[in-house]
Amino acid sequence: MRFLADMGVSMRIVEWLRASGHDVIHLHDEQRQKLPNGEIFQKAIRERRIVLTFDLDFGEIAAASVGSSVSVILFRLRNTRADFVVQRLKAVLEQSREELTQGAVVLVEDGRHRVRRMPIGN
Repeated sequence: MRFLADMGVSMRIVEWLRASGHDVIHLHDEQRQKLPNGEIFQKAIRERRIVLTFDLDFGEIAAASVGSSVSVILFRLRNTRADFVVQRLKAVLEQSREELTQGAVVLVEDGRHRVRRMPIGN
């Protein structure tokens, strides 16, 4: 799978994804640390990448983007240690692969995750 990691996502998570065979770009890799959220989302659409973020704005951007099939994995975790985030992300990738390839917002919480297929509201 192809991912675009927002600035709040640890490089350890990116490294784990890469070691697992995924194509991952972290905004820091391209010196795009200050890219506005809307432009990050457009980059994900152009490059067909799933956005990894802790930023709630991306859920709203995705919901408002009619006709887009980009997916967002939004972490809402109390425990943000990289090893725990990887554990939660692994569960999401195992259980929600199909939804992620078709366009969805996945809200990842400490004990569960919820999937909302795109477009939201249909």
